[in-house]
Formats: sequence, structure tokens, C-alpha cells
Amino acid sequence: MPIPERKLEIWTHQGAISTAKLTHESIREALNSCGCPDGIQFEIYLQGSYKNTTNIRGNSDVDVVLQLNTSFLNNLSEDLKKAFGFVRANYTWHDFHSDVLNALRQHYGSSNVTVGRKSLKVQTQYLPADVVVSLQYRKYPEYPESVNDFVEGIAFWADPRWIVNYPKLHWENGVAKNKRTRGLYKRIVRMFKNARSHLETIERIPKDLAPSYFLECFVYNVPEERFVGSLQEVYVNVLDHWVTAISNNYESLLCQNEQLPLFGEAPEQWSVDKAVELIRALTELWKTWG
Repeated sequence: MPIPERKLEIWTHQGAISTAKLTHESIREALNSCGCPDGIQFEIYLQGSYKNTTNIRGNSDVDVVLQLNTSFLNNLSEDLKKAFGFVRANYTWHDFHSDVLNALRQHYGSSNVTVGRKSLKVQTQYLPADVVVSLQYRKYPEYPESVNDFVEGIAFWADPRWIVNYPKLHWENGVAKNKRTRGLYKRIVRMFKNARSHLETIERIPKDLAPSYFLECFVYNVPEERFVGSLQEVYVNVLDHWVTAISNNYESLLCQNEQLPLFGEAPEQWSVDKAVELIRALTELWKTWG
């Protein structure tokens, strides 16, 4: 029998957010005096499921971005950098990372702050936080019309290379999609996150098969006209679209920021094989519920 409508409705509910807000405020307080030189400008904001209101019950780690704006990375050729008057920054990402790490350890204690490959792992008095220390990234078109003709993202060093992402665009596009689907999009993201978590609990799929970021982006690629009818109908509509998309044009699927391909070989991309395995498990769950 199919998954009952009532169960799908429960799966659309958002998890608690108050503790995440307190965690964010705690990190912000810890960085009020980061030891950065005078004139250094940066901003602190949430990313991930708490920022995007797609968190479900049981989500724990809070994702926080520290974005250095005094310095930035870009994709321009050396000739264009010179034409725009860009010069090498005196205060680099590595300097910023060091100052932030020291500030967090002073505030929370060294034992509560560890250095991960992509983020600083911070145990606050509320929830654990993944703090991504980054600098502004400017993605210019091939022929920029001016120095301000860029898409803003973030970049951070994860040895041996820079990683680029666009958390602000991810949030903006999610808000727009939610409006176009009359508030249904984010509910459906949470529904599939909970279905995924259920499959993990009953050991139908491994826990690393479908990280929340990839799953949210996968739902984002579903056209608005599929978000109609009951939750049962939308569940089937989404699965049907995924099957078609994977079979016909998975290379064209983008992350929710619409700047990066969803599938590929990079560690920051998803595997088509894993997406297919998820679709099969969700389909089997639908057919065999109860």
C-alpha cells in the first residue's frame, strides 16, 4: 500500500529552530573581537537547512558562514585583473582563518574547537556548529562589462584546492521556488528528507547515500507543475520526474544555486549511481508501506 497522506504530512513538518538561532548568536558573539586588523570587513550568516527552513527533527549541526569581504577571489584572467586594477591582498584567507580559529578557541576553549578539512567544528553551549571560514568569490562572465559585473559566492581552501559555493543564491532561489509552488516546495524537501531518514533507520540505504544538500537540490530541479495535488500525488510526481531526468539529461541538472552542476566527479558533487539507488529505495518504500 502507498504511504498514508497523514504520514507524509507529518514528514513535511519543520524541526525546531530556536536552538539553532541561539547557536548562531553565540558564534557571532565569539567573533565580535576576532583580532582581525583594523578595516577588515566580514559578515556572519547561516547556511544549510536551518537557514533554508528545510531542517527536520533530529538535525543537529548548525552551518555558519564567515565571509571575508575585504579580500576576494575571482575567475578573471591576469590581464583583466590588471585592467580592473586588482592587486594582491595583504590580508589573506589563511590570515582570516587563523584569526577566527584563535577567537573561537579563546571563547569556547581549545578542546571545543577542532579544525576540519572544510570547516571549524565548534561545540557551543547549544548545538554543535560547522563554521566555514571563507572569502568572497566573484564569478565574472567571459566578457565582463564592469568590475561589478559578477555573481557573488564564497571560496575557501580545502587542501589541495579552493572550493567555491553560492550559499546566498541557494537561499534566494529556494525562497523564489517556494513562492512559485505556493509554499509547497520546502515542505516537499522536508518530506523527502524524512523519507530518506526513515530508509536509513530501517537500514534500506546507507547514511552517506543522499546528503541533505544534494537531496534538496534534486527536489529543486523538479518543475513547479509537478507540485500539485495531494502529498501522495506529489511524492509520485517527483519520483517520476527524477526517473526521467536521470535517464535523459542528468548532466544538465544544477545545484539550487544554479551555478554548479549537481552531478559529477568532484567531492562536492553527487553520484548518479547514488541518486538511482535513492530513487529505487523511495519507490520500494512507496509500494511496500505497512
